[in-house]
Amino acid sequence: MSGKKRASPGADTEKNPLESVELSDGDAQNLQDVQKQIERAELLLERRGYETLRPVYEKRRKVAKAIPKFWPIALMNHPLIGFQAQHNIDRIALSYLEDVWVERDPKEPRCFSIEFHFKPNPYFTDSVLKKEYKYVPPSEAADEQPDEEGLTPSMLAFVWARDAKPLATKIKWKDPENALTQLHPRVEEEDTEESDMPAEAGSFFNFFELAPDPFDIGTTIANEVFVEATDYFLGNVPSDEVDSEDEESDDDDDEAEEIDLEKPRPKKQKKD
Repeated sequence: MSGKKRASPGADTEKNPLESVELSDGDAQNLQDVQKQIERAELLLERRGYETLRPVYEKRRKVAKAIPKFWPIALMNHPLIGFQAQHNIDRIALSYLEDVWVERDPKEPRCFSIEFHFKPNPYFTDSVLKKEYKYVPPSEAADEQPDEEGLTPSMLAFVWARDAKPLATKIKWKDPENALTQLHPRVEEEDTEESDMPAEAGSFFNFFELAPDPFDIGTTIANEVFVEATDYFLGNVPSDEVDSEDEESDDDDDEAEEIDLEKPRPKKQKKD
């Protein structure tokens, strides 16, 4: 007796019900309207959250100033910042850092300035190095009237790459010929069409002296290190960040002048 061959699963030509969905104009508009409401609510939460946190950050600021190397350690314990300050001389200069403050733009709190406050040091005369991401509203914003919550349409349409302009700060080096940004300049790619990232990052202090921030150092400091400074100081970094560092070895001898920025962090970092 001959039998019929069973068809293998998926052999039929039935159309996948999840392959495509037709969306009516009404449904599309409703989704768009709700999404705008979500974005508006998120912006309000962000603004109110910063207003609530600011006095607490002020209290932490006083406590942190009394702890030696609080901010240098917190910064170096972030993988991105630690990598950008990979030159030993950068870390020595950063060991004079005693305070970090992020000031949000009152009109557009997603834009901000970062202040690094230094003790007297052998590298530069500035007591404060500042990096600003200035809010540049679109031309139509001049005629906008804020709603009852102080929001305008241009705020709801905010795009970081378009509306936030990074500015440079000229550092007053004590010895211009041996300025860290001269010793370790940022080197751009020869073929900029291939990549908009520099070939060499150079000194960490290029972050201040050059306006572009291709490595997103500013947003990393403002949105991660500054917010979770205590955890970074204590070495309580997310596990995925720690795992990438566990594989690195530390067999190189350090320069005699190196400042210990590792404690209380339990792990060692890669050094020059």
